[in-house]
Amino acid sequence: MNSCVIRVMNINMLSKITLALLLTSAIAITPIVAQNKLNDLFNKAKAVVPTGEDEIGSALKEALKFGVNEAVDKLSATNGYFDSPYKILIPEEAQTIISKVKMVPGFQDVETQLIDKMNKAAESAAKKATPIFVDAITSLTIKDAMNILMGEKDAATRYLETETKTPLYNAFLPVIQSALDEVNAREYWKSVINAYNNIPFVKKVNPALDDYVNQKALDGLFSLIEVKEAKIRTDQSQRTTELLKKVFAQQDKKG
Repeated sequence: MNSCVIRVMNINMLSKITLALLLTSAIAITPIVAQNKLNDLFNKAKAVVPTGEDEIGSALKEALKFGVNEAVDKLSATNGYFDSPYKILIPEEAQTIISKVKMVPGFQDVETQLIDKMNKAAESAAKKATPIFVDAITSLTIKDAMNILMGEKDAATRYLETETKTPLYNAFLPVIQSALDEVNAREYWKSVINAYNNIPFVKKVNPALDDYVNQKALDGLFSLIEVKEAKIRTDQSQRTTELLKKVFAQQDKKG
């Protein structure tokens, strides 16, 4: 076999190898390109698919949990209630009692003592009641999720308050009573009431301190939850998870 024939055969062989390599590359590249295009289409499709009710409900619960955590962290700290806008003061109906008892020896600083004890009790209660509050949120079925999302800036808080305040009150009460007892507030209040009732010619009273502190403690928690909800609704930087960003973006569009 002469050299020319061998050279032609070699060229044919190289051509076949080159063609095979090109075909192999095409086969390998085509699925990758196709997959990339498919991924692009899928991502674009996801962007236009409406957020489901389940996601809306989950996002609202998430927002409420953030609000509860922030409220509890702030109010359960030392002087959390006392140094906050939610400081628990003497009940209005008890002002007459306090003004008269102040004149009784040993009760001159009754107002200062009582305010201090009530706020410490509320701080303890907020700390102990956290699991009850969180359970109440996680067990919520938010049927009107879209209405809450597109509603007023406090719509989720008001919904939560309406649906859970009574059971929360019932669950909080023994915790509040225990917390009051830890700082001897109820015993102290009894001594104040006894001192007042022993004053001649006054109408006998027995206002419930635990009910009052319970109501004020819950009011403070709900108020801070409302503050957090408003921040999430109006400040995109407060939406710290992808779910919150996705769901509350729908609310932004309504404005």
